Amino acid sequence: MEPATTRPRPTLTTGSVLPEDADRAALVARVHSPERGGPCVAAVRGKHVVDLTAIAPTVADLMELDDAAAVVREADGGHVWSLDELIQAPTDRREVPCLLSPIDLQVIKAAGVTFARSLLERVIEERTGGDPAQAARVRARIGQAVGGALDGIRPGSPEAGRVKELLVAEGLWSQYLEVGIGPDPEVFTKAPVLSSVGTGADIGVLGASVWNNPEPEVVLVVDSRGRVRGATLGNDVNLRDIEGRSALLLSRAKDNNASCAIGPFIRLLDEGFNLDTVRGLDIGLRIDGPDGYVLHGSSSMREISRDVLELVAATHGPHHQYPDGHVLFTGTLFAPTEDRQAPGAGFTHEYGDVVRISSPRLGTLVNTVVPSEQAAPWTFGVRALMRNLAQRGVLRG
Repeated sequence: MEPATTRPRPTLTTGSVLPEDADRAALVARVHSPERGGPCVAAVRGKHVVDLTAIAPTVADLMELDDAAAVVREADGGHVWSLDELIQAPTDRREVPCLLSPIDLQVIKAAGVTFARSLLERVIEERTGGDPAQAARVRARIGQAVGGALDGIRPGSPEAGRVKELLVAEGLWSQYLEVGIGPDPEVFTKAPVLSSVGTGADIGVLGASVWNNPEPEVVLVVDSRGRVRGATLGNDVNLRDIEGRSALLLSRAKDNNASCAIGPFIRLLDEGFNLDTVRGLDIGLRIDGPDGYVLHGSSSMREISRDVLELVAATHGPHHQYPDGHVLFTGTLFAPTEDRQAPGAGFTHEYGDVVRISSPRLGTLVNTVVPSEQAAPWTFGVRALMRNLAQRGVLRG
């Protein structure tokens, strides 16, 4: 990819960012407040965003409240911002209020290889050693050998075991197939606490990468007791060339400056939006390139191979606790194979791409691709947050 140049920012509006039924949703936001020198926990109520920091100084605290949805809908708050102004505010200018990623102290985890279609693309990355020029040839061979064998298969089942035997005999077994159809899912730490970016922000792709793509995903918000409290959208940026060289480079491929986007808001579970709703969500993707290129994609949570609660149980339980809660990327069905730069090379990002990830019940997450090295540096960590909240007098024992 060529170095980033000056570019117009995507135009965001309330109508394009909010869920279609926002008037019935309990929506949690985080707002950067220059007057307070740090973030505020807030509720989206119609055209207004209401500060709830005096009630819950962090989003992690809010998720611990049994009546979190009622608090978001009804509790008296402090300062009120215009949602229109927050959505349109540049996220790289700290002198104006703007939207942040809606999570804070939660550990950012991700489940990988949870959809059969994208599972095969991980195998292709591995077989090509991260070389996009070989992708078409390897894709054809794997498709011919595997066919529809993975469709509808339950990971860890006897049927999955028989498919494994077939693929081993064909010399096609892979570590990605192991976590895709084996008994244990892949769960990894995607990014450090407080490092994710929100809607409207730049999203980073490592400058060394020449084969990469967005990963549009549903992100579960889980409290310290392992209860799913809400959901949002995320982009778990994928550097196919780097991870394809070796799965041991997963951290190099996944955890870079601004490489994790979450938002626009957390939608809390309630009587009108429950886990079955999450299980049926459709996710859309649109990429608009600076050269006029457009790519559309879609995926459905109905095609996931492991239930969302199975993924949560693999993350949180007697084997591992998260006292501040965690969020969990649930994986993606989207693995673009459409050629963009060269025949047979498939898709890869260009700097300046505007990525829109949307779902009717969750809204739209919008980010612009830049080199990670040129994204706004991450400077506000846990110590800065604790100092800021203490100075504001909102921390309680």
